[in-house]
Formats: sequence, C-alpha cells, structure tokens
Amino acid sequence: MHDPAAPVDVVRAAFAAYLAQDRAAMERLLAEDFVFTSPQDDHIDRAAFLAICFPTADRLRRQDILDAVAIDGEQVFVRYEYELTTGERHRNVEVMTVRGGRVTETQVYFGGRFPQG
Repeated sequence: MHDPAAPVDVVRAAFAAYLAQDRAAMERLLAEDFVFTSPQDDHIDRAAFLAICFPTADRLRRQDILDAVAIDGEQVFVRYEYELTTGERHRNVEVMTVRGGRVTETQVYFGGRFPQG
C-alpha cells in the first residue's frame, strides 16, 4: 500500500498549486468532502472553494510560508505573509486538516495588514 504524503508536505503542495493556479493539482489535493472556512466564507464546500477562492492568486505579488508545523497526525498550522499587487502586506494563519494525503478542511484566520519592514 502507498503511504500518503506527510500532512505538512500536502499543505505546502496546496499552497504551491494555488500560487501556480494549477487547478488539476489542487483538485487532486482536496478531498471530495473538503470544507473551507474563513471570516468571509462559512463552511463552503469543495466546488464553492474552487469557484470562489481558488482563482484569486492574481491579486498577489508574492506569498511566503513563514511556518508550517504539524499539530498532530492530521492538522497543520500554517502562518504566511503575502503582498498584494497594491503593495499592501498581510499575515494570516490557517489550520488545515489532512487525511489520507488529501486536505479535508481549511480554517483561515485573517491577521490584517502588516507594515513594511
């Protein structure tokens, strides 16, 4: 039997698929029963996530993962910083659940604007 990828690796691959706008890769990484929650999206399903949230990478100039840490055997804490094409910088945190090598849930916590260094 094939061992699924480590949850942190799956999460990093999902971030890479988003930035590259590689929908096929993202579809492979998301479980069929995937649920996404953020302050703007309340428990939306996989289809809604792919239609609404996934195609937004063009608003980013860059995005850097600052921390990607396994909390337990399934959950990964991710803290990242991104810069919009407007020049605004933000930091967010996500807790992503990975089962069987696929993301089953993402919970996003918005951090707000982060000043230039």
